[in-house]
Amino acid sequence: MAYLEGASAGAGMSRSPELESMAGRLRQTRVTAVDCWGKALLVTFADGHVLYSHNQLYGVWRLHRSDRPPRTNRILRARLSTSRHTASLYSASDISLWTTQTLERQPFLARLGPDLLTHDVSTGDIVARLGERRFAGRGLGSLLLDQGFYAGIGNYLRSEILFYAGLGPMKRPRDLSDTQREKLANSILTTIHQAYREAGVTNRSGWRKRMQRAGKRRAQWRFAVFDRDEEPCHACGATIQRASVASRRFYYCPVCQQG
Repeated sequence: MAYLEGASAGAGMSRSPELESMAGRLRQTRVTAVDCWGKALLVTFADGHVLYSHNQLYGVWRLHRSDRPPRTNRILRARLSTSRHTASLYSASDISLWTTQTLERQPFLARLGPDLLTHDVSTGDIVARLGERRFAGRGLGSLLLDQGFYAGIGNYLRSEILFYAGLGPMKRPRDLSDTQREKLANSILTTIHQAYREAGVTNRSGWRKRMQRAGKRRAQWRFAVFDRDEEPCHACGATIQRASVASRRFYYCPVCQQG
């Protein structure tokens, strides 16, 4: 999507009078930013409009050369084009036009907390949010999956974050010392940014390289604890355990996560 930033972009909408109306507003403006907020994609235009889309189960954005549209039977929902590149949205049913002033009232976004990758969240912000009454009494294993706390933490990240923080899933923010809250906040930011940079890899470099030298597959060296039940902990050698927390599978080291 970065190919479209700063370029003139026309928008072609199909199969919906509402979408055709959007297209008329956007044809003469320019894309200035493309961001995500949770699983929503936000395309901001120079005139202050923001195109919101959520792929849900079937939607997909495809970036392609403008003179080579994809061969597909999918229904085109939106198209943003420059002279060289085009981003086409197919099959998505949740698409609407907002302004930068009204965007936070979009029903899905209104339920989300800040996005850890796109909202410039700091460790201090996370520490402060952990102390808020609505979050402080909840178990971390449940809280981290709540997109109203922070958007962007999925199930595998939850296990990895708590492992690096040295905390169990039943601990509550109000049970933690200042040092533990700071360590948790750092773990949240460090882990999610590493996962973004390294295409989902959250294992530490040294541990990963050791496993690669031993001929292990990516699925075996990608994570520190997630999906590694009955395997030895990289840090202490204890056996990684699996449990169900908030109705989702959770992996942890019984020795390293006693905090």
